[in-house]
Amino acid sequence: MGSFLPITITLEMSLGRRLIDGDSDDDNSIVVETHRTRRSSQNRAPSDANRNESTDYNIPTTNTEEVDPAFNHNRRTKEASQYESLDYDVCENELWRREQTQIKPKFTVRKDFLRWVISLQIGVCTALVACCINIVIEEVSRYKYAFLKQQVDENVLRGDLSIPYLYWSALNLIPVVIGATLVAYVEPVAAGSGIPQVKCYLNGVKVPRIVRIKTLAVKAVGVATSVIGGLAGGKEGPMIHSGAVIAAGISQGKSTTFRRDLKILQHFRDDHEKRDFVVGGAAAGVAAAFGAPIGGILFSLEEAASFWNQSLIWRTFFASIISSFTLNIILSAYHGLSSFRYRGLFNLGEFAPLPFEYFELPIFMLMGAVGGCMGALWNALNSRLNMFRAHAVYQRWAKVLEAAFVAVLGATFACLMAYTINDCRPLGNDPTEHPVQLFCQDNEYNAAAALWFQTPEATVKALFHDPPGSHKILTLATFVLIYYPLSCITYGLSVSLGIFIPTLLIGAAWGRLIASFTVLAFPASVAFVSPGKYALIGAAAQLGGVVRMTLSLSVILLETTGNIGFILPIILTLMTAKWSGDYFNEGIYDTQIRTSRVPMLPWHVEPEYQNLSARHIMARPVVCVRLEEKVQYLLDILKNTSHNGFPVVEDGDNGSRVNGRVIGLILRSQLVVILKRSFYQESSRFWESTVSIEAFRDEYPRYPAVEDLHVNDYKSSGAFSVNMRMFMNPSPYSVEEGTSVPRLFQLFRALGLRHLVVVSAENRVRGIITRKDFLKHH
Repeated sequence: MGSFLPITITLEMSLGRRLIDGDSDDDNSIVVETHRTRRSSQNRAPSDANRNESTDYNIPTTNTEEVDPAFNHNRRTKEASQYESLDYDVCENELWRREQTQIKPKFTVRKDFLRWVISLQIGVCTALVACCINIVIEEVSRYKYAFLKQQVDENVLRGDLSIPYLYWSALNLIPVVIGATLVAYVEPVAAGSGIPQVKCYLNGVKVPRIVRIKTLAVKAVGVATSVIGGLAGGKEGPMIHSGAVIAAGISQGKSTTFRRDLKILQHFRDDHEKRDFVVGGAAAGVAAAFGAPIGGILFSLEEAASFWNQSLIWRTFFASIISSFTLNIILSAYHGLSSFRYRGLFNLGEFAPLPFEYFELPIFMLMGAVGGCMGALWNALNSRLNMFRAHAVYQRWAKVLEAAFVAVLGATFACLMAYTINDCRPLGNDPTEHPVQLFCQDNEYNAAAALWFQTPEATVKALFHDPPGSHKILTLATFVLIYYPLSCITYGLSVSLGIFIPTLLIGAAWGRLIASFTVLAFPASVAFVSPGKYALIGAAAQLGGVVRMTLSLSVILLETTGNIGFILPIILTLMTAKWSGDYFNEGIYDTQIRTSRVPMLPWHVEPEYQNLSARHIMARPVVCVRLEEKVQYLLDILKNTSHNGFPVVEDGDNGSRVNGRVIGLILRSQLVVILKRSFYQESSRFWESTVSIEAFRDEYPRYPAVEDLHVNDYKSSGAFSVNMRMFMNPSPYSVEEGTSVPRLFQLFRALGLRHLVVVSAENRVRGIITRKDFLKHH
């Protein structure tokens, strides 16, 4: 019966894999509707319910002819299929092998060359999108704050400051409502920075709608409107998501949104190739945002990608370099500069050398600990606030209304601080473009108002470069007390915004505050205490305490500031911030992923799994198919299960599927295409000689739903069957029951597997393992 080559990887024991018992890989989504569903149904996917016992989800059924494992008779809900795994492992079936034999050496060279061309296009397009967003924000913000300055100057003489406040509220409200409406009603997945979703995708989890062109459009417009609207956020984080979308779109040569297929790049239409390009897109996004190509690679390595190879590293670096260089050319030309000074959107300006004394290192580490604790508190508050939002603010109109309220709240706090704190400084000491006089004397400006009369990026730059004595201690302390909770409230709104800039801004403010206190307490320390230097350390500590990145963030800050001599203090600060923050909770991105119940694999297996073996975590019974299977049965398992992989067996008990010997693995997507295109054994003479793997690539990535298949009653009555030999993967990874879970985990993560079949010593199916089986909360 057929050729079978199950790859049994023997390390000390064999390794393997299980049918996805609901490789809809999780049943709880980031969106609000999930929480309501979880309350009402305690919704556990089939794989969640007492996996090794007979339950109402997996019940062995009996009929007069054979005894087969049954399947879940409850139709899977939309939430139950919210997350699925990527098929990163290439399906080396007969069609794939036939194509490989026809490939000529020139085609292999051409395919490699196309990968580099696509990487070039990813870098250029990511930079173009970043430039468009930056120019729109810059120009509109310039007009906005110039108008507000004019209103303040005119109305302060009349003693009526309510008019500037009303104008400020309106100018915040209008763009924020536009952006929030787009996110809430058009594409909810565009909310936030998108970094947690990109991390999940690169880890092997398919997040719905994450890399669609509609998502990119809403993200770009939403970021611009949110920053223009004065929300406590930045455009840098969403650029990583934007780069990922651009990479996914360019590499496929088709658009399912516009229903256009250019009939090019078909050989890149699978999860393996697409995910590798998305890695380059995410890195290009970091490079465009911060002007840090090396930081982009390290970000993808540290925070995102799970599977790497040398060629992928070089292509990713190439895309990052092109992205940063293209953005530098365009923005430098736009600003009329003769030299290239805009390496990224987040331009910190030219830093003077930052010398430090070695006795300052303990101070920097202490600041790192403070930043870690403040970041942990920020993460805890934000997580609880977002859980409250999930239950209380789930209507779309309510999300828009909440964003509008926070926009007005920001204008309110800005006016209160500017009107009540009379922090007057001589003109010329602050690089702000719109200095506001308010109640100060002639040739003076209000330093408290200057913190608000510009974009957050400009304020961060000012705090890094303002000379000593540019702000009162009261000004900085009040700003931190306002912006800390304001940024916490903002992150989680139904708007497209990043977290890097507000976090850097908070840290730079309290870092500068510490420098002021130090000089005040020890006047002799003015010789080595630089406000800009301590602002940079504070920014690194706060950002490290929130996101918990060390290696990539160190390099990003190094490339952004250009001070390689200051790398030691930055690394010590970030490490201390991470360690102190990790004592209390996880980073904000990991917290979002965990509360959303996305089945993302960590770097190491969880401690409680260390002494377990495959038989302890595998799902059973397994829904299997025979080498020659009736169309009726295939339709039944597709409609009544949420599984995405089915072991192909032969030699089962009494000719049934029970206790069968594994000879391959067939995916749900393959079965759907087979049924849609009527690849039946009885009609094989019409299609067998012409069928190719292109039939499956043409349907990628949105395979038809089984409900959309039109199979007439005659074909589904038992008269037609499907032979799996040509379509199945004849060499799926498999393991024996006694294989330890740590070994399984390393195989699963290193190879990017989706299914791992568990077999007996006789190669008979015993269970199946998916990524959810390594996670205790799934």
